[in-house]
Amino acid sequence: MIKRLVGLFFVAVFMFVALFGCTNPQKTVVVYTSVDQVFSEKLFQMFEKQTGIKVKAVYDVEASKSVGLANRLIAEKGQPLADVFWNGEILQTLDLKAKDVLVKADISNSNDLPNSFKDSEGKWFGFGGRARVLIVNTKKIGLDKCPKTMEELVTSPYVKNAGIAYPLFGTTSTQAAALYSIWGDAKAKDYFTRLKAAGIQVVEGNSVVKDFVSQGKLYFGLTDSDDALGEMEKNKDLAILLMDQGAKDIGNMVTPNTVAQIKGAPHPEQADAFMEFLLSKEAEQAMVDDGWIHIPVHAGVTAAKGLDSKNIKIMDIDFAEAYKKLELSKTELEKIFVK
Repeated sequence: MIKRLVGLFFVAVFMFVALFGCTNPQKTVVVYTSVDQVFSEKLFQMFEKQTGIKVKAVYDVEASKSVGLANRLIAEKGQPLADVFWNGEILQTLDLKAKDVLVKADISNSNDLPNSFKDSEGKWFGFGGRARVLIVNTKKIGLDKCPKTMEELVTSPYVKNAGIAYPLFGTTSTQAAALYSIWGDAKAKDYFTRLKAAGIQVVEGNSVVKDFVSQGKLYFGLTDSDDALGEMEKNKDLAILLMDQGAKDIGNMVTPNTVAQIKGAPHPEQADAFMEFLLSKEAEQAMVDDGWIHIPVHAGVTAAKGLDSKNIKIMDIDFAEAYKKLELSKTELEKIFVK
């Protein structure tokens, strides 16, 4: 009798768990992101605290960044595992749209974004950006001896002591495609050919550029403002220069973040909720305060310290045109830079 009662008790417990535990599973959203974990994880935690929705994040390695994740999303097309793609740049997002990986999303927090920062079909949205900057080790070289424009970089007597990340990935690839769209194919190819011939050091990623400059292995190098400003907090011998700020210059490259929902996402409602959060003023201010972005787009968001974003002459980029140059630039630059 006792054994029977014990058995019935455990059956009852099992049924209770089955009925109530399984019908109320924790909601989740799967986010593929090229944004460094040290920055993105804090936003994920903010979102989880506000909504109770658990974020399952998928990151990628420094060298390939958005390219590796974009390729994964393309490979998963038809049976997507991701709900959202949060990209630290824009051209790979445009490529995913062209390949029908993204779906339209109605996000109310996108209403006050600049028109150039949102897709006319609602398939991607842009927000705060990072500047491409020259990080300089002032113990190795004075700021007055550094190149002030992208064109001066190739003719600098110190170019062999300068570094860039491989221009096939991430923001370096975006900058290359932008230069192809602004300068034209012939001039851009000639520029990068001369840059390689001049002996510039090509390394695995933007973080490696800033590390080598900080360590004195390089005098200066092109990287993103988040990498540069973060390293400057640890090494007071470092400084940054904005490029092409003269009246006749093309302006400094600024790369926006983008976010998009994946077509056929397993959790579309949670994807919408995450995108609403990420495109909010609160989230953008948090990213500025944490040092991930430096050029906010929401009115009322305080700009980053250490970079006078209000006075930057920004490169006037038609990202749709830059996207059209992406494959050509990558094909030509692979022949130039990859042995």
